[in-house]
Amino acid sequence: MPGWSEVELAGHGCSVFEPLEPSPHGYTLIYLHSVGLEDLRDCPGYAAQLQRRGLRMIAPRTGLSWWVDKVCDEFDPDVTAERYVADAVLPYIAERWGVRPPGIGLLGVSMGGQGALRLAYRKPSLFPVVAAVSPAVDFQNWMTYGAAAFSGEEQRGREASLWQMYGDPERARQDTATLHVHPLNWPRNQMFVCDPDDPWHESCDRLHMKLGSLGVPHEHDLETRAGGHSWDYFDAMAPRVFDFLVERLDAERRRQPTP
Repeated sequence: MPGWSEVELAGHGCSVFEPLEPSPHGYTLIYLHSVGLEDLRDCPGYAAQLQRRGLRMIAPRTGLSWWVDKVCDEFDPDVTAERYVADAVLPYIAERWGVRPPGIGLLGVSMGGQGALRLAYRKPSLFPVVAAVSPAVDFQNWMTYGAAAFSGEEQRGREASLWQMYGDPERARQDTATLHVHPLNWPRNQMFVCDPDDPWHESCDRLHMKLGSLGVPHEHDLETRAGGHSWDYFDAMAPRVFDFLVERLDAERRRQPTP
């Protein structure tokens, strides 16, 4: 498809998108995939948004790593998914397009949604703009109930990587995005959305309440129904999510640096 290409970066494949008319400000997204390992070139709603708004994008593929700072055998025996994004993907963006934070936004869906939030909470200076669609925030539940029982997935065994990385649901819970929110150091621009019929809705609501209690600014939509945890919902929310990303990247560009 026009605009799409593949690159190998530090031994792992990534999809890359370059629009016909890139944003004059060079805005670039890093997309973190879900457990479905989807390629956005096969997701017309998202591909159309990238093209229309002139957004470059790179989408690394890290298997069922959950985008955490734990070695996942399925992805790499030495490098964690979190380190891969910070140490390989960010420098690649700088070298190829000359774009550096805060001109880079994080976007993720489901597993990738929680990964985007978690990464932004841990590294808010690198990722001040983040949007998450149906983020699987309390991923320890996947270990407790099993992938098929919890999400309605046909395929079982997708929780195996979590057991390999953590060995225990409580250790996993302590490493979730909610537990990485710092009351004094958080991404300045964050948004998450989740359908009320989505099994991850409760954990998104819990995150929303914690952010609210700490006074952390964030945008959220936990009320719109458009298909539960499905691409019907993901596509329905795409225009709003991309509006947020572009508006907040603009705001970061105009923001005066702190003396």
